[in-house]
Amino acid sequence: MKTIYFTLFICCSFFINAQNIPLYVGTYTGENSDGIYYYNFNTLTGELTNKKLAVKTDNPSFITFSSDKKYLYAVNENGENSFVKSYVVNPDGTLAFINKVSTNGNGPCHVQLNEANNKLVVSNYGGGTISIYAINKSGSINEANQVFDHNIEGKISHAHSSKFFKNNLFVADLGRDFLAQYVLNGKDYILKENHTMADGAGPRHFEISKNGAFIYLINELNSTVSVLQKKEKDKYITIESVSTLSNDFTGKNQCADIHLSADEKFLYGSNRGENSIVVFKRNAKNGQLEKIQNMSVNGDWPRNFTLSPNGNFLLVANQRSENISVYTIDKIAGTLTFSYSLEAPTPVCLLF
Repeated sequence: MKTIYFTLFICCSFFINAQNIPLYVGTYTGENSDGIYYYNFNTLTGELTNKKLAVKTDNPSFITFSSDKKYLYAVNENGENSFVKSYVVNPDGTLAFINKVSTNGNGPCHVQLNEANNKLVVSNYGGGTISIYAINKSGSINEANQVFDHNIEGKISHAHSSKFFKNNLFVADLGRDFLAQYVLNGKDYILKENHTMADGAGPRHFEISKNGAFIYLINELNSTVSVLQKKEKDKYITIESVSTLSNDFTGKNQCADIHLSADEKFLYGSNRGENSIVVFKRNAKNGQLEKIQNMSVNGDWPRNFTLSPNGNFLLVANQRSENISVYTIDKIAGTLTFSYSLEAPTPVCLLF
């Protein structure tokens, strides 16, 4: 009998552990936060447990993984003294420091990898610069081999996010209201075109459809999503801009993050002010959007959000109210249902 109970206990423990995956949380450090935190996330229930400090570091406001999740990269948003750091992921979920290099600009707010070319890119909001680095097999980062400065006389740049897509590098510039498109020419990237947005739109983050036919750009300052469609010779044009806000909302708002569902049927964006997640239904053929829901984030100032790998949950980092809100996703309708909220130290970036 004892053998049977022991076997059941082992099986149950294995099943529970199999359900859990790591969630890393980048923060602004201060009174309540010391760095990057680690949680267990239950993929069946949506429950977050086992919070612990993964590594102590200053203002890790954006974090990203290598594809094999052996390495984690974080920007440290510390004014002129800003760095991008590399870490190895330990078996217990903690992070071990490898090295750091300058971001070549103040206020870094985004980092992304292109492992096909062993490249990493950092966007510096305060400095208006974009730095490109080579990544070594050990996970360490070399000094930047290219730095683009978007500042020009009379116009201040605020580079907010950058993404590699095949041989392209796209950069959302909130200060100068464009999406820059660079192309790989040999070992270096060169500017192809700046795709302009409306004056004062403030492009912040964006998603690219899997086939590259459409780009969805969320604009912080005028609370819209701009839809760009690829035409001949990889040229993109804006085909529509839609509001992220409820029809009856009249207050001030600043958009933040944006994500496509894995099947690309739905698009989600965060509103800081209305404090909501907007849900759009996406037309796969023409790329256009239909707004179907504005769901309260049950908190204040939703900075970043993410979808669980299985697509069943959406998690929101509410910076000012210091909590993470968890929602279940109706995969057929795309809509959200609030599940619960958990106190968390100044969360600004969520990473599965």
